[in-house]
Amino acid sequence: MKKAVYSIMVIAVIFATGCNNTKTNNTAEKKSEFKISEDDINETIRQIKEIHTDKESFRIEKGVKQVAALWQETDGDLQAFNTFCVENFVADSASLLIAYNKLERNFELLFGYYNTMTVKLMEPLHLDMGEIHFVDEVMGAYSVSSHINEDLFSNKLAFYVVLNFPSYSLEEKIKNSEKWSRLDWAFARMGDLFISRVPSELLQNASVASTNADTYIADYNIYMGNLVNKDLKTYFPSDMVLITHWGLRDELKSNYNSQNGLEKQKVIFNVMMRIVSQEIPSEIINNDGYQWDPIANKLYKDGKETKFTPEPYTRYEHLLHNFKALSAMDPYNPIYPTYIQRAFDQSMELTQKEIETLFIDFITSPQIKEVAALIKSRLGRDLEPFDIWYNGFTPRTSVNEEELNQITRRKYPNPQAFDNDIPRMLQELGWSREKAIYIANKISVDPARGAGHAWGAQMKGDVAHLRTRVGKNGMDYKGYNIATHELGHNVEQTITLYDIDYYMLAGVPNTAFTEAVAFMFQGNDLKLLGRPNPTNKSETEALAALDNCWSAYEIMGVSLVDMYVWQWMYENPDANAKELQEAVEKIAKDVWNKYYYPVLGTKDCPLLAIYSHMITSPLYLANYPVGHLIEFQVEQYVQDKKFSDEITRMLLQGRIIPQQWMMGAVGSKISGQPTLNAVSQALKIIK
Repeated sequence: MKKAVYSIMVIAVIFATGCNNTKTNNTAEKKSEFKISEDDINETIRQIKEIHTDKESFRIEKGVKQVAALWQETDGDLQAFNTFCVENFVADSASLLIAYNKLERNFELLFGYYNTMTVKLMEPLHLDMGEIHFVDEVMGAYSVSSHINEDLFSNKLAFYVVLNFPSYSLEEKIKNSEKWSRLDWAFARMGDLFISRVPSELLQNASVASTNADTYIADYNIYMGNLVNKDLKTYFPSDMVLITHWGLRDELKSNYNSQNGLEKQKVIFNVMMRIVSQEIPSEIINNDGYQWDPIANKLYKDGKETKFTPEPYTRYEHLLHNFKALSAMDPYNPIYPTYIQRAFDQSMELTQKEIETLFIDFITSPQIKEVAALIKSRLGRDLEPFDIWYNGFTPRTSVNEEELNQITRRKYPNPQAFDNDIPRMLQELGWSREKAIYIANKISVDPARGAGHAWGAQMKGDVAHLRTRVGKNGMDYKGYNIATHELGHNVEQTITLYDIDYYMLAGVPNTAFTEAVAFMFQGNDLKLLGRPNPTNKSETEALAALDNCWSAYEIMGVSLVDMYVWQWMYENPDANAKELQEAVEKIAKDVWNKYYYPVLGTKDCPLLAIYSHMITSPLYLANYPVGHLIEFQVEQYVQDKKFSDEITRMLLQGRIIPQQWMMGAVGSKISGQPTLNAVSQALKIIK
């Protein structure tokens, strides 16, 4: 599950943007009309060098040029620009460190309190606090930090940062990564804060689009006991309510060894298909007043068929709103002029091409077909499209889930019980009692309205939030499994904030890394329940390789669809929601036919478009498969070492670039080859 937390860099420039309007266009026109000439820039550079000699020549030139690129007419005339740069450049290293320390302290306060206010305002939307009111929606969508970028440029603090702590491109960071000190990295991350200048109205409008999409998905529940077949028979309990897509997917995965399992899976699969195509009856969404046969797409009221209204492309309206909001930011981003570039080069610090190549090489490897053949032989039937979620390679699949439900419901009747158990779980994973309590005291467990998520603190003294869904009878095993994943996020968030050497390096390189940590915690869920692993060591390792491979294979296709949909939206910016739905379905089918049909069969299947992340978390999905690959490489490295010590060591590298982090962690770059090599060996063991 995505961790719902803004990184330090993203808070500064703000996660979301908004739709264009007249005021915005006028701002853009003013910006384009006012430009500082190269001669004026060079004269300013000359004057600074004259004062400070050429000792800081590189930083002087870079800083002045970057200030000039962001300077607008409202900031002052050419003389004001020149005076500001000459008077505020800091050449002395001791004075520069003093400036850094003061800035770091103030940014932690700003980002920390803004984050806390956002968490509190969104509680009625994220937590199980009763019916959502108009006031909740408005205040939850309100971005308290939308003016920070604008304000800091207006008071010139942003220019002070840009001048003295210039930003570096991804290419420059890669080039310097091996020689930079920790302080050099902290300075570079300070420079990342102000590389764009987005009007606050865009930021606020985008916050609304993002929050509305999140609320739409959080309330998209299916009453499973109301799903019927052609004979009006249901296979699901009356009290089962599942959120799309997470709850539906996890229920499908849990039915590989259950009574009527295949029939249940086919019902869920058809629910997903109706959501993607927007043929799902509006009357069945978050409503238990009707019965629905998703295979025939027939709606019943009290056993009699009735007419229905298909969902009116609402899913794609939200996707479109997010696109328009985020692409409206483009004119104000000279370094990364599209959201696609901002998502990959700026945020992940891995290029889209690099990731796309990584994924395609992996999903077209010969090992994939071999794993599929193994799954087919284990199931004793031809593969279905939904077998991309086959979970028979995990130790927990040999344990009866109802038995696990009984254990988790007894242990965790409410969120507080899970909260109270965190110190014990951390000790099971190797942390000392004192450190386990230290970390646990900085995590708050809250009752989630949706499937759950993790939201980290942004300043020392605040807590990370673990949001988890707990039913009226207690936490079932699916909820527990997700909660252990979110706990991994919270532990990472806490260590990389409270124990890091420089606040500007708090966090990890990108969210794929925190997903990797979360996957490792999730993989220990049975151990944390006190259940012995039912397989021997070699078999356990083989199963882990197969599970990692198949999980990565599934989500890589979903991620490719996400990427290609965004490319399509940029090529068709005036498309409406219906046109977008048709495009998404076509793209999903194309990716399926190219990479999944040869393995799983069933041509023209749009299943890869079901992920809710596409609606709520634009271009986030690539973090998951990268996270799976990182997880496997890290797990291989730590398997004969103390888990807690190694994870802590790796995390305290902080937010440097991804490939350098991996080199420091395990001695090699991110790659799918370790997983594929392990799969080749695993296929000799697992039959």
